[in-house]
Amino acid sequence: MTDFATRAVVNGVAIIMLDNPPVNALSAALRGATLGALRTSIADAETQAIVLICAGRTFSAGADITEFGKAPQEPSFAALFDCIEQSPKPVIAAIHGTALGGGFELALACHYRIATEGAKVGLPEVHLGILPGAGGTQRVPRITGAQAALEIITSGRQVRAKEALSLGLVDALATDPGLREAALAFAVDVVAKGAQLPRIRDREDRVTADRANPGLFDDFKTANARQFKGFVAPGAIVEAVKAAVALPFEEGMARETALFEQLVSSPESVAQRHVFFAEREAGRVPDVPSDAPMIDIASVGVIGAGTMGGGITMNFLNAGMPVTLVEMTQEALDRGIGVIRRNYEATAKKGRMTAEQVEQRMALITPALALGALAQADLVIEAVYESMDVKTEIFGKLDKIAKQGAILASNTSFLDLNRIAAATTRPEWVIGLHFFSPANVMRLLEVVRGSATSKSVVATAMKLAKRIGKVAVLSGVCDGFIANRLLAPRGYQAEAMMLEGTPIEAIDRVLVDYGFAMGHFQMMDLVGLDVIARDASERTVMGDLVAAGRLGQKRGAGYYDYDDKRRSSASPLTADLIAQVAAEKGIAHRPTVGDDALLARLLYPVVNEGAKILEEGIALRASDVDIAAILGYNWPVYRGGPLCWADHVGLPKIVNEMHVLEAEYGATFRPAPLLLRLAGEGRGFVG
Repeated sequence: MTDFATRAVVNGVAIIMLDNPPVNALSAALRGATLGALRTSIADAETQAIVLICAGRTFSAGADITEFGKAPQEPSFAALFDCIEQSPKPVIAAIHGTALGGGFELALACHYRIATEGAKVGLPEVHLGILPGAGGTQRVPRITGAQAALEIITSGRQVRAKEALSLGLVDALATDPGLREAALAFAVDVVAKGAQLPRIRDREDRVTADRANPGLFDDFKTANARQFKGFVAPGAIVEAVKAAVALPFEEGMARETALFEQLVSSPESVAQRHVFFAEREAGRVPDVPSDAPMIDIASVGVIGAGTMGGGITMNFLNAGMPVTLVEMTQEALDRGIGVIRRNYEATAKKGRMTAEQVEQRMALITPALALGALAQADLVIEAVYESMDVKTEIFGKLDKIAKQGAILASNTSFLDLNRIAAATTRPEWVIGLHFFSPANVMRLLEVVRGSATSKSVVATAMKLAKRIGKVAVLSGVCDGFIANRLLAPRGYQAEAMMLEGTPIEAIDRVLVDYGFAMGHFQMMDLVGLDVIARDASERTVMGDLVAAGRLGQKRGAGYYDYDDKRRSSASPLTADLIAQVAAEKGIAHRPTVGDDALLARLLYPVVNEGAKILEEGIALRASDVDIAAILGYNWPVYRGGPLCWADHVGLPKIVNEMHVLEAEYGATFRPAPLLLRLAGEGRGFVG
């Protein structure tokens, strides 16, 4: 036995402590140690019952996913779980923190489960493009019934302890600090009552009832078709749960295993696992040591109470941090605070927040009409109109107002952060914090490091992002940083193909079919053409649409016509305007035909731009580029981001097709040197 699992006997109960920091992942080493401790306890005459409990802040949070795709390592989950289920002595799982994935499957193999009131359980494998492969799809339906099991497993949500108790997923609750004692008492009581050995695998009552409703599974798939689109794991989960209802346990397990093996090697699962690791890697900055001194951020100032400023403010209010919100006029300030309140009240109406919590958050706002109110803020974020003149003026004033040691941040999405920092006498304290709209919802935060930004400021910003629920991606300074720069070529090509005569409906459809929530022109209509076109300096289709009063969905007409339910249809007027602008610009009619050709035009330039972003050192790693695309522009998760997707397509294929496109459309399709080099070496961006 190793230190992965230690054993102590108290009052005839063997308490086996699993210890594999930080989250007790069920690695081969931990499985082996646990199995050894179980066998010792079963053979020990003094032991009458067994408790499995975990060290640290949580029960097991799942399997060791670094083992996925590798040769199986002994002992298997099946061997461990068989030992538990076949034990002649009751085995009790004592759960605190989270019991997720393989960790929850371990608990389900036990005869009993006791959890702290603050614990959560769940099977989140769907987020990795797989299904629970150690009996989760077979045991949960036998407890909850198929309908609840389908909802829990296909959503991957974490079930709070009280709900888990009501569903039968756990048998008893304990107070958080007293779990060990409660589990020991529970075990002693089980022994006193005859040491019954109930096994979930033997339960038939719930699945027997489900057999009387054969349409349950098709109905579930139909009801969730929109959420499941593009993902392969949910459909496989439905099939596995269906097997739990229709087949004996062992046959159901065989079906679950076969489905798991199909999924784990699928492109979608490879992509989703890439995203899982990429999110965690994004916060690591190689040249900023883990012990870099942090700046204490206790109070925040936000300049601008508009859409971005208000959303940014809400992130800090949600984290319990006071915010001084500054605007130029009382009217603008009142309007901004009113929007924040309405957002919170709407959340409260949905039952996601109490009225008291609304007031607690609102009480954290200090409204102000002068920058002087920011004198004591630890962090000041400027969120005003995207104008270099305006921003440098503000930073020049902040330099004289903000206390020494305060971080001065800009929410600019395109502008040169170094020029903004140069307006101060302390550029080392200036950083970019680029939130994405809506700022209180979107998870991406681009942390932009200027040439003088100190490592402590970078480290503090990356840590702060996690505190307010964001995924931080570090960017260097360039026009558009990572996400906006990366996706800009897709828009350029959509516009170019439109003027060449490719129907905008075809362009949007191929993007939606790829997995985006909407196409380029649909997105323009949703945002509002007047907002996007306001800085145009030449005649464009968008400008003509705005002049015609076609501002997008909000006016019932933009690139598309919309009915009273905002359903779109092709517009003859738009088609006529496109033809007029193309003729004025002398653009020949040569529409791009075929979905593959459309997708190559739209997405290969994005891949190419990602290669340039890496080459220039704007992004630290390819996975950061992918995370920026996924979290900033809703690139479909099951594609893994543009660079992961490019690896799947094959870089040599992309290079060859880009050479063909370059010959036809010019230098915009010239492959970046990094793309050429990786293709030539037979390597990928992320592999």
